Amino acid sequence: MTLPLAGVRVLDLSNVLAGPFCGYHLARLGAEVIKVENPKGGDLARRLGADPAMAERLMGLSFVAVNAGKQSVAIDFKAKAGKEIFLRLVEKADVVLENFRPKVMERLGLGYDVLSERNPRLVYCAISGFGQSGPWQGRPAYDQIVQGLSGAMSVTGDAATAPLRTGFPISDTIAGITAAFAISSALVEQRTTGRGRRIDVSLLEATLAAMGWVVSNHLNANVDPQPMGNENFTAAPSGTFQTASGPLNVAANEQKQYEALCDLVGRPDLKTDPRFAERQARKRNRAVLSAELNTALQARPAKEWEALFNASGIPAGCVLGVPEILREEQVVGRRFVETLPETVKDAQPMRVTRPGFLLDEAYPVPAPPPRLGQDTERWLAELGYGANDIAALREQGTITSDNRPTVAPSAKLPEIKVRAETSSS
Repeated sequence: MTLPLAGVRVLDLSNVLAGPFCGYHLARLGAEVIKVENPKGGDLARRLGADPAMAERLMGLSFVAVNAGKQSVAIDFKAKAGKEIFLRLVEKADVVLENFRPKVMERLGLGYDVLSERNPRLVYCAISGFGQSGPWQGRPAYDQIVQGLSGAMSVTGDAATAPLRTGFPISDTIAGITAAFAISSALVEQRTTGRGRRIDVSLLEATLAAMGWVVSNHLNANVDPQPMGNENFTAAPSGTFQTASGPLNVAANEQKQYEALCDLVGRPDLKTDPRFAERQARKRNRAVLSAELNTALQARPAKEWEALFNASGIPAGCVLGVPEILREEQVVGRRFVETLPETVKDAQPMRVTRPGFLLDEAYPVPAPPPRLGQDTERWLAELGYGANDIAALREQGTITSDNRPTVAPSAKLPEIKVRAETSSS
């Protein structure tokens, strides 16, 4: 198949998550993504993840998650010869993606102004904690710092537990998706007009933008957001309820859904109780209503309620762990988890997740995440460097290369079993 970004070449200078997650989406959509890494260890994520042995091999599972399908060229930007290699790559690229602190590329003599002179069509995307301007531009930032500063932590948890961070690095992730969207949009313009662009992505602003409803309530209704735990501030009953077997999420946000819910749990009287009869009243009395429903829901296990509610048009779902959802037919049948031609611990095949959307043709299986510098020599040869030049650059420490062939997996994991339970969550 021909993927939407086929023919686009991206130089991905980024590290850890926000930038690499962006680059991963571009790669899966067909772009040729070349990670340009420090020859002394490369992307920090190569040393992160739950398997110390993989991290020791510079193939940490954090790196595996967002770098399949990419190439790796390892060059030292600080060396004069390394800068020249990079500039030659820029001449052949469509996109440069980086997530250094603001002004780092300028100090290296490789800022947007310099690069755009070499390639006026270049789309340059810089991801940083707070953006390329403003009083916070130079502050160091990680996902957790941004979650706290953005207000996201202030509305996560409840009155007793907030502030809480999310269970995954949401600010990095949202910034990566934001950058991928901005780059793809700029590429449309590049293809039609030949114009390059400089894109400035801020983790803080991307997170705030994703909090749109909460922010709008403050800006336009002067309502200060409060942590509500598993309750939904837009409606009631909408949140997490307790059943005979465990928690169940229910979102009876519409009047007809609420009335159907009351009938199914054997409490038709709640439909006409003036405390709960209409939407705003239910929101004012959500605690009392939730208590009544929690009592009624003790009659059945979560899985049975889930089936009954969904069959009646009431959105409901059990609260699952990651291992559980990855075994569900909905996820397995749509091939969200993909097996790569590479191994991890105990000769198990390496697996990754595809982007959160499907195209009208199946995605091709991506190549495994690249070893540090595995494509360095090939690209230097493409740029006109001879064998002696490459050997000298390697001796000087300006480049790192790894030309070992990729080893195919020697064993396969058993097929993931679809969850078959019918009575518990």
